[in-house]
Amino acid sequence: MPHGTWRNGFHLIPPTGWLNDPNGLCQLGGTYHVFHQYSPDWPAPSAPRGWGHFASDDLVHWRAVGDGFAIAPDTPDEASGAYSGCAVPVEGGVRLYYTGNVEEAGDFDYVRDGRRSVQILIESPDGYQMGEKNVLLRNADYPAFCTRHVRDPKVWRGNGAWWMILGARDLDDRGLVLKLRSDDGVAWENAGAARTAEPFGFMWECPDRVALGGSEWLSICPQGMQDRAWANGIRDQAGYLPLPAGETLGRAGDLTLDASAFRLWDRGFDFYAPQTFVDESGRTLLVGWMGMPEAPWESAPDRMTWCHCLTVPREVTAGAGGALLQRPARELEALRGTRHELAADGSLELGEHRADVLLDSVEGPIELSLDGALSICWDGAELALRFVDDAVGCGRTARTAPCSGLRDLRVLVDSSAVEVFANDGELAFATRWFPRSPSLTIDEKGQSLFITWEMGDGMAGTY
Repeated sequence: MPHGTWRNGFHLIPPTGWLNDPNGLCQLGGTYHVFHQYSPDWPAPSAPRGWGHFASDDLVHWRAVGDGFAIAPDTPDEASGAYSGCAVPVEGGVRLYYTGNVEEAGDFDYVRDGRRSVQILIESPDGYQMGEKNVLLRNADYPAFCTRHVRDPKVWRGNGAWWMILGARDLDDRGLVLKLRSDDGVAWENAGAARTAEPFGFMWECPDRVALGGSEWLSICPQGMQDRAWANGIRDQAGYLPLPAGETLGRAGDLTLDASAFRLWDRGFDFYAPQTFVDESGRTLLVGWMGMPEAPWESAPDRMTWCHCLTVPREVTAGAGGALLQRPARELEALRGTRHELAADGSLELGEHRADVLLDSVEGPIELSLDGALSICWDGAELALRFVDDAVGCGRTARTAPCSGLRDLRVLVDSSAVEVFANDGELAFATRWFPRSPSLTIDEKGQSLFITWEMGDGMAGTY
């Protein structure tokens, strides 16, 4: 298949090279900014890692900003990469906080020695022009119980102060989040840690704070989870923990969380490093990386010159029992084009692999098949995503989630990306796939009301 048929139309992809974690998400003066980890020279060995940048006025139509790094790893304090971070809109612009990674030359394990984790601040008047880089924190500024793995700052303002959380690994190889406080967002002091009572992975990456309706959740990406029954043998996971009632991350002191309350953000093959932000309308939006740090499957088959994409923006709201619901941002409906219903035999063929599929009023077990290669099934007890063609799945097999009742199902198909949302956002599955047929075929077996829209291109003219 020509690689061009796998380039997405409304999932953000790099023009070339490697993309991973979304960074610096914000809305500034009406414009949405999505930065991301970027290695334009991938797959060259030791390709430099910095930040790439997309911007949009409507969350639908995106433009790439520049043709290289928005933040380049060009100082000694980020010699091994300008790693993940966040954005904080302020009067007169935006502050970008991120981790500079330095791996010293020598015989080191790079966990307890040989690594510098440096927190850096850049101020920008508009999200485009970048000011000078200011180092805020170095290894000596972190608690003595930490290893050299301290990274991925998330910063916000509340309770009359600035607050930062950092993902960390302690000397007992337990994951945790460091809490820091500041009066000005520049000079920081340690303010405690958030942990689980029992060990829960050896490192917590990409921490985030979600605040909705007076409650808070800590989003983390714990590493070392492969032996958990729900982890499908995968080391790295992405989920969230509810804070006890009345607790907040924006308060000094240690915080103990219940690991048994951990919920996955997404049940699919390709989801990691999600980041949330609150836009100017007050919505909480999430974007995740449709990739994994150490995946046993392929995301750039047939020698593709680019790798990975981001999820669509998802609106996050509070559900029942401490759950968080995720729905595609409503703006995506603006890309809907021609509307189709299934033929009498339950089938449909579209000219491109780009569709918004909605099954409503589900009345019994169903099976939705895409190209005869990817099956989305509900049997009354589980919702499953199964590849039946390994050439299309490139090593991906099956993922399931308990689901005793299915009310609705929405499937976004975008060339080499598929996102599935069930029960108004209670469940989500994100996966890459690499279809081999020139047209998209959809077959449904069940008793559901089925509507499909062809989808337009939000990246038209970007590359």
